[in-house]
Amino acid sequence: MADSNIGHLLMNRYKLQELVGTGAMGRVYLAQDQLLGGVPVAVKFLSLSIQNPKMRMQERFEREAKTCALLGQRSIHIVRVMDYGVDEKKTPFYVMEYLEGASLSSVIRTQTPSLPRFLSMARQICLGLQCAHDGIPVDGKNVPIIHRDIKPSNMLVLQDPSLGELVKVLDFGIAKLLQSDSEQTKYYLGTLAYSSPEQMEGKELDNRSDIYSLGVMMFEMLTGKMPFLPETQSFGAWYKVHHYKQPRTFTEVAPQIQLPKELEELVLSCLAKSASDRPQNISYIIQILSKLEQKNNTTRNSTPTTNPEKIEPEKPQVPIPVEENPRSQEIQDGSSISGRETVCAPRDLPQVRQLISYPDIDQQVPWPENKPIADIVFPQLMQKNDELIPTLWIMLSKQEIQKRLTCTRYNQFLFITNPHPMMLWITVIYNHKYGAKWLPYYLDLKTSFGQEVTSLLGKIGDYKLLFFAREEPQNSIHTLTSSIATDQRQKLQKWVQMSHTIISTAKPQMSKNLLRREYEKIKPEMLVKLAAINTNSSVYLSK
Repeated sequence: MADSNIGHLLMNRYKLQELVGTGAMGRVYLAQDQLLGGVPVAVKFLSLSIQNPKMRMQERFEREAKTCALLGQRSIHIVRVMDYGVDEKKTPFYVMEYLEGASLSSVIRTQTPSLPRFLSMARQICLGLQCAHDGIPVDGKNVPIIHRDIKPSNMLVLQDPSLGELVKVLDFGIAKLLQSDSEQTKYYLGTLAYSSPEQMEGKELDNRSDIYSLGVMMFEMLTGKMPFLPETQSFGAWYKVHHYKQPRTFTEVAPQIQLPKELEELVLSCLAKSASDRPQNISYIIQILSKLEQKNNTTRNSTPTTNPEKIEPEKPQVPIPVEENPRSQEIQDGSSISGRETVCAPRDLPQVRQLISYPDIDQQVPWPENKPIADIVFPQLMQKNDELIPTLWIMLSKQEIQKRLTCTRYNQFLFITNPHPMMLWITVIYNHKYGAKWLPYYLDLKTSFGQEVTSLLGKIGDYKLLFFAREEPQNSIHTLTSSIATDQRQKLQKWVQMSHTIISTAKPQMSKNLLRREYEKIKPEMLVKLAAINTNSSVYLSK
């Protein structure tokens, strides 16, 4: 029987092309976004109707959809939700990024992952869960998000040309939404094989329920088999094994594999019957997995960096609607990414603490002899009297500098803890006539220089921008001051403290790649915010 949805234009925008997946929670279609020239997207119709006004399902759906969208913006390990709505039949739907990959379930069926591959995939999944469990601000309140249906078919495995194998979590919030439907409340919702004991009892769930389901999935990833074998596939049989039967041992299920004892203990601890006996948060699991990755030499750390960043040519930006306040936002990645800025990747060279002493930074300052005459940006620590001052040195053409004698200064900061702690320091100078000039820089927070600069930015609350002209590079010709918002200052101090204890599990370049991708996604949003600013601030001219 032909699918009547094929060829349908949804919301006068999304043209449905083909059915690509079905399940208990709904149907997924490949579609084309006509507004964006036919860009492929995935549209998921949920298995519920929102016609019952007493249950306020419209409001529930919009709230859950908004939550899913926010989560996808905060972690690359959660599939991004870009739009949502309700069709003519009152069926709610999500519009998600279309990704070509395989479900983790199909990966396991093909071949159980090697230990290094398992550690990488499990850590990535945990990063997505950590982002959700830590909570996101919704309507002024921090809301922790529990997935409720962790299983291999809800994990998407991609091959990214820059990042290698990437794992993303699907369907956050959908199980809770379905459970809220008046027609569904009398039914159990979840997947029997992966459900925690408390989920099968219908209790209110917290993050530890997801940790139980994660334990079942990790056992399956390592062995290709399930930790529990019920007598039948009925609800009662699964209820019995989850509540009363101990999981099978790794030796019993797969005697041929050799696993670190610490890993076996971690997985089995996740399967504890009582939530209080399991790991209490995902952060602990990430810590163990990261340590095991290091021991198995799956990834090696490289030399810290601090080179000048080349300033890339401006690219045309497509504005998108955003909220009003242009100051700061936080994007969490289990690692955490916070703030917003511009960047180019530095080469992996040693980062050295550079200190220059000047009584008045607003006076002319000479260009360092060891830096090239080119469009670049880099930080320097300068000493004014007895105080260290963070500064950002920028070389551009004289014409480019003159364009922004009157400008708005804007800064934000992106920070990622995993796989390697790295911060992207973004500075933008903007005026309405000439637009924005983006001045990004990476700071490696496993180096003393990166930690010292970040600490000073948070402590002092502003920094100087020193401009040098390529045509006359001997001395600085202009100076600006850029202030840092209070909430960002607090985060900068927090990140420095975190960086002392975080274990790096990969080369710094991987974190730079992640930050660069996130930056490119948010750059149009920043441009819209900058264009909305009506007040200009005067530039300080050096004499």
